This record gives sequence, C-alpha cells and structure tokens, in this order.
Amino acid sequence: MGEQLVLRSEQGGVRTLTLNRSERRNALTPEMQDELIAEFEAAGRDPEVRVLVLAGAGEVFCAGLDLAALQAMATKSAEEHEADSRRIARVFQALYEVPVPTIAAVHGYAIAGGAGLASICDYTLALAGSKLGYTETKIGFVPALVSAYMTLQVGEKHVRELLLTGRIVTAEEAFRMGLVNEVVPWELRARVDAVARELMECSPAALRATKGLLAAQNEAWLDAALAEAMKVNAAARETPDFREGIAAFLEKRPPVWQG
Repeated sequence: MGEQLVLRSEQGGVRTLTLNRSERRNALTPEMQDELIAEFEAAGRDPEVRVLVLAGAGEVFCAGLDLAALQAMATKSAEEHEADSRRIARVFQALYEVPVPTIAAVHGYAIAGGAGLASICDYTLALAGSKLGYTETKIGFVPALVSAYMTLQVGEKHVRELLLTGRIVTAEEAFRMGLVNEVVPWELRARVDAVARELMECSPAALRATKGLLAAQNEAWLDAALAEAMKVNAAARETPDFREGIAAFLEKRPPVWQG
C-alpha cells in the first residue's frame, strides 16, 4: 500500500484533512488531487461532519504542483493536458461545493494551486509570517482555474494585480485584499478550533442551506467561467513559453520568453 497523501482526523464533528507530503512541501501530484476530490465529496455526504479543516503537514501548507508533474507536462498529449485540467478544476470545484463550512489553516507558504486551495475555503486563517502567491505567469503558465473563484471573492482589481504579476504576498497583505479572513499571531490550530466551535453553535441544517444558496447564486457564472478556464489551462500547457518557463525553472535560470 502506498503512502497516504491526505490524512483524515476527526474531533467532535470537525474533520481535518492534512496534506501529507511534508518532504515535498505538500506539492500536489495527480494522485493527491484524486484523494482530495474523494475526501471533499465524502465530507459532504457524511452527516457527522459539521466543519471541514484543510491543513498541511510540516513547515509549508502547499507549494503548488509537484516538480515531477511539472516535468512530465512537456511530453504529454493534448488529451492528457485536458484530463489534467479537468482534474484540477474538479479539486477546486469539489472544495467550493462542500456543503459544510471549510477552514484553511495556512502556515509557511501557499503557492499556485496551494494558494487556490487556501483561498477557496470559506475561512482562510493564516499564521503571521506565512505567504501566498499565484505564481503561474512566472513559469509561462496561466492561473486560469483559480481566477474565477478569486474574482468572486476579492474583485477584479486585486485579481489582476496578483495574477498578472505572480508576486508572493504576505499574510497581512492578503488580509488587506480580502484573501485571508484573519492573520493569527501564534497557535494557529487553537484559533482554527475556536472558529470551528463558533460555527458548530449554528444549526447544521441552516449552514448547509446557506452554503447551497451561495453556491447556487454563483452557479451559472462560475460554470461558464470554469469551462473557459479549463480550455485556457489546457492550451497554455502546449505553448513554447510554458515549455521554456518549466525548463528555466528546473535549470534555475531566467527564462527567455518567445511570446
């Protein structure tokens, strides 16, 4: 049996999912993405789950896509790129559609897809000193799938700044933009538990109904935005700039863009 890539723990109605590749900064592999989809869907079906927490093992929340997965992209077919794009879209969508309140416990770094996971949760609690970044344009890629969720949350002006520059921001700056609900000075897990207890004082049926209502209000727009994003995501993987960006990243040199 292989390593369990996503750990599950339970405490009084609070289910915690922990990304479990600390030796690789919890970078996302296709197998890990599949586990996350299954866990998000399972949490939504379980009536005992009142709050879902997403955390990362080790020193980093999530460093984005795994290096080996990035390397493999250069040799994939168009069909394989489309399948990868659909998988990542499903990870984000499954998290967004979890019918109970979700809390991201962010420490260290949350980068690219990791930042997407953190910001899609209902509550994003970030330890002081942690950093977030949507860095895809730095490697010739397009942060397509996360862009729809970010636009809903913080507005187009901040989204344009973050996605176009690809810069990494502090938790405090992310809070000012509205990507983070709260910057926690210390004892992140204690604050996560306190927020979970507050949520569990509410009617579980009312919370599920409220989340369903909010999702339904955005459904038509989000479905259209994600359909377009999946096309752009898949197409971006076949561009010369993406191949050059990956090569430059792996070779630790500045990229030479072809445009």
